[in-house]
Amino acid sequence: MRYFIVEDDKSIVNILSRIITERNLGEVVGFALDGAKAVDEIPLANPDVLLVDLFIPGKSGIQIVNELSKVHSEISYVMISSVSSKDMIAKAYESGIEFYIQKPINAIEVESVLKRVNDHRKKTEKLEMIKNMFNAQVVDVKKNELSGYEKVIKFVLHKIGVLGEVGTQDILNVVSFLVTSNADLSKFTIKEICQKYDANPKSVEQRIRRTAMTGMVNLAHLGLEDYLNEVFTEYSSGLYNFSEVKREMDYIRGKSNVHGKVNIRKFIDGLVFYCENDYHIKM
Repeated sequence: MRYFIVEDDKSIVNILSRIITERNLGEVVGFALDGAKAVDEIPLANPDVLLVDLFIPGKSGIQIVNELSKVHSEISYVMISSVSSKDMIAKAYESGIEFYIQKPINAIEVESVLKRVNDHRKKTEKLEMIKNMFNAQVVDVKKNELSGYEKVIKFVLHKIGVLGEVGTQDILNVVSFLVTSNADLSKFTIKEICQKYDANPKSVEQRIRRTAMTGMVNLAHLGLEDYLNEVFTEYSSGLYNFSEVKREMDYIRGKSNVHGKVNIRKFIDGLVFYCENDYHIKM
């Protein structure tokens, strides 16, 4: 990462620069000892992270962040200060500050905070990538390019008896996103995808899990009636771990006190596979 330091004490600038360099946290691309000059110099240096003292001549750290964050939202802002006032710190966070380093400078704390900044930036970039892929998917939906995938998904959900369950639309959203954007589920968490469709991704994941569980129970009952039924043989391993479906069958028969467990990734991956192979035509 690229850092710019705004601090009127040159010794602190040197300490921070040394910590960043020695601990392989990135590079310092500039510094300013005056707040007014910093506002002009920072955009030219193009930093990823701005380390800014709360109290600095020319313009305060809060003023600097207020001005820059409106135009350079891609920069992460870290406050440096000995202030312990909760009100002052609250104002700093309201201005756009994301993290806080306490004076006197402690190398371990600096390293910890800057690693958190880096992790936060990576997560933000990942979510932005998902957002862009999601927007591309929306365009595809408008062009009616999704209808074929929807038919496959609904066909499979109908076969396992869950079409119309509360999680049906959530499943359609997630699987369609993965198929139309050619995304690899292993590179995302279910939560990261779900939050593109709902402000509460945990609820989306729970609805999908409940729907998938209902499908497993239906297949287990079907297997008990006819172990060679083609729907049972296909989907008990195509969407689930067969051992878990067998466990659910044992539970239904009273041979076990433990239900089978649903692996959401296995379930979603299975639906993606059927979409990509247009499986509804084959059955």
